[in-house]
Amino acid sequence: MTERWLGVHVSGDAVTIVCAEVGKTGPITILADETWKLQGGDRAKAFRTMYTRLADYATEQKIGQVVIKESAISLGGMKKAHLQAAELRGVAICALASACDVKQVAKAAISRNFGERKADEYIKDDSFWKDNLTGAPMRSGSREAAMLILASR
Repeated sequence: MTERWLGVHVSGDAVTIVCAEVGKTGPITILADETWKLQGGDRAKAFRTMYTRLADYATEQKIGQVVIKESAISLGGMKKAHLQAAELRGVAICALASACDVKQVAKAAISRNFGERKADEYIKDDSFWKDNLTGAPMRSGSREAAMLILASR
């Protein structure tokens, strides 16, 4: 039996979502791969719009599980863009939690608990993706969101 999952990666002023049918084993089937930019102008209103879009999407697509990349410490120092991405991540978590279960996963946890390689090595490996995905084409920039799904099932 499969379930519909959403892998979510937030960066700067955008949310990347990968929607997939997920079974207990085998490849996942990509249904959608999209990046939604935060509107310009009033940030609070843009957050409200993104909240509604994410909550509606999760409800309409009957998402059973969301896996979102957790905030991480920046070795290069904390900059405003890092804090703004964290704000948007909070909006995404709240919106999606209003419709389904949400799990936050650190990239470092994927490296420790999934397979024998670091997460970034899997993300760069084209043959890994050919073996683990079916369905709609997925952009290479969305691999991190899909990796969250693969590592969490």
